[in-house]
Amino acid sequence: VSRTRAHPLVLRVAAAIGAELVPMGSAGAKAMAVVQGDAEIYLHTGGQYEWDNCAPVAVAHAAGLHASRIDGSPLRYNCENPLLPDLL
Repeated sequence: VSRTRAHPLVLRVAAAIGAELVPMGSAGAKAMAVVQGDAEIYLHTGGQYEWDNCAPVAVAHAAGLHASRIDGSPLRYNCENPLLPDLL
């Protein structure tokens, strides 16, 4: 989760699955914690721009991991509106 603010949905999901929240910096650091096996998931609901997570998502996919919107739909890049509202 964010070092400064965790979205209420993330807190609810963590409580529901008994997860330990691990505060850390950038989207890249969070995604790489999953790739390296130091974290099980990275759930982001606060909105990001395409450029905030496109490289971490590419690395996660290359490592054989799942990355999508929270509802399971694919992440779409190079859109007129570069805002991505959520990421799993």
